[in-house]
Amino acid sequence: MTSYDLKRLWKKVRQINQYKDVMRKLSDGQLKDKTKYFREKITNGTKLDDLLPEVFATVREVDYRVLGLFPYDVQALGAIVLHEGNVAEMKTGEGKTLTATMPLYLNALTGKSTMLVTSNEYLANRDAAEMGAVFEWLGLSCKCSAINDPDVDLSAAEKKQIYQADIVYTTSGTLGFDYLIDNLAGRDEEKFMPEFNYAIVDEVDQVLLDNAQTPLIISGAPRVQSNMYRLANDFVRTLEEDIDFEYDDEEKSVKFTNTGIKVAEAYFRIDNLFDGNYLELLRHITLALRARMLFENGKDYVVDDDEVKLLDEQNGRIMEMTKLQAGQHQAIEAAENVEITANMRAMASITFQNLFRMFKRLAGMTGTGKTANEEFIETYYMKVIQIPTNKRVIRKDLPDKIYTTLSEKLYASLTKVRELHQKRQPILIVTGSVELSEIYSEMLLREGIAHNVLNARNVAKEAAIIAEAGQLDSVTVATSMAGRGTDIKLGQGVAQLGGLAVIGTEKMMNRRVELQLRGRAGRQGDPGFSQFYVCLEDEVIIKNGVRWLKKYFEHHRNRDFTNPRLIKSLRFKHAINRSQKSSDSNGVKQRKNSLEFDESLRVQREKIYAQRNELIYKTRKVEAIVETLLKKYIDYSLNKLALNESRVVLRFILDNIDYHFEDEKRLQEVISNRDDLKEYLLELIKQKLTKKVKELNQAEIEDFYRTALLKAIDSSWIEEVDSLQQLRTAVASRSAGQKNPIFEYHQEAGKSYLKMQLNILTEIVHNLLLSRIGRNKDGETVLYFL
Repeated sequence: MTSYDLKRLWKKVRQINQYKDVMRKLSDGQLKDKTKYFREKITNGTKLDDLLPEVFATVREVDYRVLGLFPYDVQALGAIVLHEGNVAEMKTGEGKTLTATMPLYLNALTGKSTMLVTSNEYLANRDAAEMGAVFEWLGLSCKCSAINDPDVDLSAAEKKQIYQADIVYTTSGTLGFDYLIDNLAGRDEEKFMPEFNYAIVDEVDQVLLDNAQTPLIISGAPRVQSNMYRLANDFVRTLEEDIDFEYDDEEKSVKFTNTGIKVAEAYFRIDNLFDGNYLELLRHITLALRARMLFENGKDYVVDDDEVKLLDEQNGRIMEMTKLQAGQHQAIEAAENVEITANMRAMASITFQNLFRMFKRLAGMTGTGKTANEEFIETYYMKVIQIPTNKRVIRKDLPDKIYTTLSEKLYASLTKVRELHQKRQPILIVTGSVELSEIYSEMLLREGIAHNVLNARNVAKEAAIIAEAGQLDSVTVATSMAGRGTDIKLGQGVAQLGGLAVIGTEKMMNRRVELQLRGRAGRQGDPGFSQFYVCLEDEVIIKNGVRWLKKYFEHHRNRDFTNPRLIKSLRFKHAINRSQKSSDSNGVKQRKNSLEFDESLRVQREKIYAQRNELIYKTRKVEAIVETLLKKYIDYSLNKLALNESRVVLRFILDNIDYHFEDEKRLQEVISNRDDLKEYLLELIKQKLTKKVKELNQAEIEDFYRTALLKAIDSSWIEEVDSLQQLRTAVASRSAGQKNPIFEYHQEAGKSYLKMQLNILTEIVHNLLLSRIGRNKDGETVLYFL
């Protein structure tokens, strides 16, 4: 931030403070009347920026009266940054949740959608309950759309009631899936989402960066189930590593050797696995081999109630309702000998990047965002503004201790943990994976050190454990992302011992996560220290380290771990830091690729959703839309299908307009003149439609037309989304042929879109002309489509 920005923002804080004494003297009733007063000012044309000082002063006073907390000046500074649509970097414990009450209230005064989006249901429900008391005291409604109970399934009407609240707390996943579900609705009364206006994203780096590579996908419409998964699994169990296939641990890839290919051809009694006739067989045995070698039970997934459930690699949370695509999930189910579930088609999809870029104004809060400032600007048009702490940070961030092997590193860190525990100082031991957290727990058990292990499988329990991690004698082992959003407060006597000790057990994959973990200690001016123990076997070094580091490791890998030797050379330190920077750069590149890949789908999605909304909200007369589309279809057919012979035209009519057509005499009269034929076909369509709807009233006719069009759009769009998901996987292999996968994807996606538009047009005609309208026993209209 430039000095000019600081001067401008602090000037606004001083303006807010000028109202402090005025607000303190107001009665509760006078403060509550402020909401009506502000809304009248907005109605009369006053801008939010002009109201900001008085509005923020009002919320600060209400925060104090309702919660007993008066936001500091630095929190008011952060609130201004949030209102202006930027990222406020506020250190752990600086009160981001309270800070958000000011811009949320200000933007909700407009009556437009105002949301706070966080990373999990527990935090969304907690903050909605605690901060909602402030908004409701001021006369605004506040609800949470993230439901903690998996057995609760809200109706569209219930969701609409939630999203119509002045302020909505939710999670990124809930918001994304609700958006996709809303755009699958077939009627106005089934729609529930508001137009996206203003949102604050809590833990914005986790939501918009770390989770940005994985698209949200709603699946349905199962494909024809393959019976080859178990057969392929039985085959790969007979293979031997380094003979039949090669496994690359660094690249996390497997490939068949020439020997393995011959074994497969002999096993399945075929001549050539690659001649094009056995693509499905090749795909299935490749999936089976990947399931065997690349996915580990307890690390990548768990088997719970005979179901394969995926785990988040970083924090160990079960990823509910999430499956691997393109048959990989079914291959793992075959490997685990559980029931093979249906391989579903992708019905709707969106990335977090494109979801949040739909908001008119977007803001974010995090403890660590400055290192990703350029990416936030480029992707989300938000600057990261560092907010000063209320009290000076006195935590000591000690330099990394570097060792050669994993065993040396763990032994050395355990020695430090033992030393700290003996003087009763609380310790937070952070790992980069669930697997390492479990290894460390085993080590502590052997030492007789009581501790909590936090793999974040129970989010409510997670918050409670993290909250207690600052007490005397407390030892907590946690994965890197566990407990974000929950403060660690020091117990009595802990400050005198030096505060919370954060012990990192490996070099993290990016600098942001490392800073987040260090920031768990030293909140609000508390003492504390952080120390990371690193070795040459850490994942970030294995994947991104320079070659000489790997050679050094191979030469010294057999050291005695009970006598760990500290590497003090700056050369090693610089090389390891470069590995982390390289990892971070790869992450940025992957997120850019994800965004670029999603561009075609985004453009298509916006067009399709606009077409659907035009029908659902009745912005145009549906009869006019139908008339235009039918003319377009006849023009296309006359141009592309060579309708110049009576037998060809007859076949066209029977297949597309009327099963029972018999007027061949009239057809012979118009066949030789294109204009006459066009007019005749349109008249034939008109007669068929008139006859079809003659027993319906006007409202039922419009409903029939609208349903016919929506059904055609939806069935074609589902095929398109699923096709593009498969295409994205397929084009990845084209890089081997010196082709740009993204360019190839967009080129193929463009062709696919034109084909989809033709499919929609064709299905609309079939739905209108070849469907059947009937009545059920209650006299209600029933539509029967092909």
